[in-house]
Amino acid sequence: MFIIIGAVVVLVSLVVGFMMAGGHLAVLFQPSEFVTIGGAAIGSLLISASLDDIKNIIAAIPKAISHKHHSKEENLSLLKALYELFLLAQRDGLLAIEKHIESPEESEVFQQDPKLIKNKTAITFLCDTLKVMLSGGVPPHEVEALMDIEIQTYKTETHPTHALLSKLGDSFPALGIVAAVLGIIVTMGSINAGAEAVGHHVAAALVGTFLGVLLAYGFVGPLATNIEHMIDGEVRYLETIKECVISYAKGNPPIVAVEVGRRTLNSHTRPSFSELENYLRGKSE
Repeated sequence: MFIIIGAVVVLVSLVVGFMMAGGHLAVLFQPSEFVTIGGAAIGSLLISASLDDIKNIIAAIPKAISHKHHSKEENLSLLKALYELFLLAQRDGLLAIEKHIESPEESEVFQQDPKLIKNKTAITFLCDTLKVMLSGGVPPHEVEALMDIEIQTYKTETHPTHALLSKLGDSFPALGIVAAVLGIIVTMGSINAGAEAVGHHVAAALVGTFLGVLLAYGFVGPLATNIEHMIDGEVRYLETIKECVISYAKGNPPIVAVEVGRRTLNSHTRPSFSELENYLRGKSE
């Protein structure tokens, strides 16, 4: 939502400022510049990225627009789901959680946290790890190493999404200059057409430079940063799950295991110890 609001603020500020200075909006509408810069940007992306990377970028943009960072309430729901899962394993044995991790979408424990169930990466990460623990004989440090490997793989797979988009944003000013140079070439070819025609071509060339810089620093660059923050948030979410699981695997009580996970959360979305304790007991502050 903030991406849309930010984009509107950028556009409105530019339009209002331009008109206050006496500019005419029709001058900014130069289809040839859009075609030149947009086509060159798409072509450069095709050269530098694989098909999977391009698909990930296309999928990440709408996800970033609708994405909401994990709230304190959602973090409480995650910790409670893990707490009840560990409590069940402690009371009835590790095999008691098998049905929950085999079909998490049907589990009454996981149904308390719908966001966890919808997060395919996180729920698979959790359930696959618990399946390894169910197989028996795997020490906690090996389980931790296994989870670290998967988190690192996730980082490696998602890094190109924002990295390529950021590089694309960095290329727009240069592509704007290319469009401007082409505009100047056209201008020189029509130097005998009169001052009005020359002025029109020069304006079109300058719009190319303007458009390249605007796309780079007003839209694409900030969007790449937003996607990077979104991915970092997902990594932190996986880290929280990992710390809870490893703490329980080391023999700590469920309440201690989720307390370890609580401390991995960012301070602005981290519930206090009392908030977590009361939430696990079904109480409100």
